[in-house]
Amino acid sequence: MKHPANTWFAEKLGDHGIYTRYLEDHHPAHMPCLEIRILDWEQVAKTARQLSMRLVAVWAAEGGRHEQDAGMYVYMSFAHPEHRHVLLRTLLGNKREIPSISRHYIAASRMERHMQDMFGIDVVGTPDKRRWLKHEHWPEDTHPLLREFAADTEMAQTEGEYAFIKSGSDGVYEIPVGPVHAGIIEPGHFRFLAVGEQILNMEQRFGYVHKGIEKAMQGRTAMDAVRLAARVSGDCTVGHAWAFAQACEYAAGTSVPGRASYLRGVLCERERMANHIGDIGAICNDAAFSFMLMQMHRLREDMARLHAELFGNRLLMDTVVPGGISIDVDEQGCLKLITQTRELAAEVEHLRAIYADNPTIQQRVIGSGVVSIDDARDIGLLGFTGRASGDYPDERIEEAYPPYDDLDVSVPEGKLGDVATRVWVRFEEIADSARMIIRLLENLPEGAVRVGWKAPEPGISGFSAIESWRGEIACWLRFGEAGTIDRYFVRDPSVINWLGLELAVREVPVPDFPLNNKSFNCSYSGNDV
Repeated sequence: MKHPANTWFAEKLGDHGIYTRYLEDHHPAHMPCLEIRILDWEQVAKTARQLSMRLVAVWAAEGGRHEQDAGMYVYMSFAHPEHRHVLLRTLLGNKREIPSISRHYIAASRMERHMQDMFGIDVVGTPDKRRWLKHEHWPEDTHPLLREFAADTEMAQTEGEYAFIKSGSDGVYEIPVGPVHAGIIEPGHFRFLAVGEQILNMEQRFGYVHKGIEKAMQGRTAMDAVRLAARVSGDCTVGHAWAFAQACEYAAGTSVPGRASYLRGVLCERERMANHIGDIGAICNDAAFSFMLMQMHRLREDMARLHAELFGNRLLMDTVVPGGISIDVDEQGCLKLITQTRELAAEVEHLRAIYADNPTIQQRVIGSGVVSIDDARDIGLLGFTGRASGDYPDERIEEAYPPYDDLDVSVPEGKLGDVATRVWVRFEEIADSARMIIRLLENLPEGAVRVGWKAPEPGISGFSAIESWRGEIACWLRFGEAGTIDRYFVRDPSVINWLGLELAVREVPVPDFPLNNKSFNCSYSGNDV
């Protein structure tokens, strides 16, 4: 990590009369963990907001099996360009409630609803008490992440209906879209309120294919669990596997060989390029510019075929493991990657000129779906969506984890926050990823790509944050007996970025929703963990 554990946040909280103490036994130095009092829970969030800290995640976990670990733990994590902290509070007894922090961090609301659904924690003062992932046919007292809930439990279905926002005006009508869509995309429901073609409000509803990954992780070894982590969101398999593996490595105090770190960087940047290339084509297709769709899909297919040849999987699944990577690349393979990356970057720049010179697509994307810098910061938009609006957090710079500590990462600085700027940021990131891939491969260290893996003692936690192509992935896990995973939490960037899409489409006509939706391309699967 770029910034070691420090006392900065603890001192700032102390200035506001908030008592903290460091927990060191089960929380390695990479993750400074502060225990706070429950009465200070909301005040901590308020102070963090005043200090311009970014909310990373809010989550919960039951204590370990030992008596001294009893109770329910609730966590918050905040980030600053030079500081990162995790805060913890234990909820003892039967009173499982915490105050909401959503008045300070909007994105906390859905994470708090996740805690209500999965753990039965009462979040007091939350602006939205509706179920989120736990749909209406689930029994009220069902909380799947409690230890007492068996993964193979058969639940009796109950009747219910989600309370979408309504309008009392006769001139406003509803448009339900989904949850089943055309094509092969995953299920998600969008409920529009509109006047004519003008969208007044759009509300999302997910959880239709909630996979239970957090529960399924329990009892798996790290080597088995990383395969499941890689499937949280299939188009971001490198990012999620890397976040999981790095959390394991931090917990165990394991250092990854230099060659493995460099190849992880190559894999992640190739994943970034492939998804940006595919999405640019899809955005253009939604504005009837099918030429760009065909060309971009051709380039993405070229990448997938080379991935299958060199790494055994078109999407690069199961390449990242705790301790390194699972497969090495020889000199000829490196040359193929360098050659293709260079050729792809050149062709994308040529297509970029064609895109920029097409008045039809430009009329559709310029000024559509604007998210202002203030709104982006309020929501905490991540990745290219935040950068398009003028907010530029990037874990490759803030954390500077290997191999990015050896690279100069260039962050595109957008301002306008519309579809056109989100596309512009994607083009810029494709070019910069290509530059970094070539540099990494040309300077690839010799040596092993993997070290032996040994799990830490029971109760040890690990926390990591990786900059995936969509933005920051946050992963926390705790080890249990026999080196298995006891608890796991992951926050995909889409959990936050879906809120940006809701805001972006409030001033666009209904036919422009698909265009805006593709410009964000949030993950359904990453939300339905």
